[in-house]
Amino acid sequence: MSLIVFDSSVAIKWFVVEPYTAQARLILGEYQKGTLTFAAPDLVNAEFGNIVWKKQTFQGLAASDAQQIINAFRRLSFIFTSSEVLLDDAYRLAVAHQRTVYDMLYVALSVQEKCPFVTADEKLVNAISSTFSNVIWLSKWK
Repeated sequence: MSLIVFDSSVAIKWFVVEPYTAQARLILGEYQKGTLTFAAPDLVNAEFGNIVWKKQTFQGLAASDAQQIINAFRRLSFIFTSSEVLLDDAYRLAVAHQRTVYDMLYVALSVQEKCPFVTADEKLVNAISSTFSNVIWLSKWK
């Protein structure tokens, strides 16, 4: 089983149709087949919840659908790493690469675990992929 780090920009696409949903669902399918294991900083829960909240509040997602999405996300099994454990490395990376600490928590985890980090954040990938070859833009997922 291969380990990958993912962020909320990928996870939301498992439940809501957006650009690159097909690629995100390929990742979810591999997880469901048992060929991938998911890892993420514990921050992913708050970020995911915030995206669902925005979709309900500003984009008309029904409250019942929002709750179903939250429930489905919580049923998935992840290896969570405390943001506290990753904070020092994430902060150093954020300063060095002029990116947010939030984003660099994921990068720090993927570096620590020596595994890919998949994100739908093209700007982040463009900013750091020359330094971190393990960062994969979702559109490039096999």
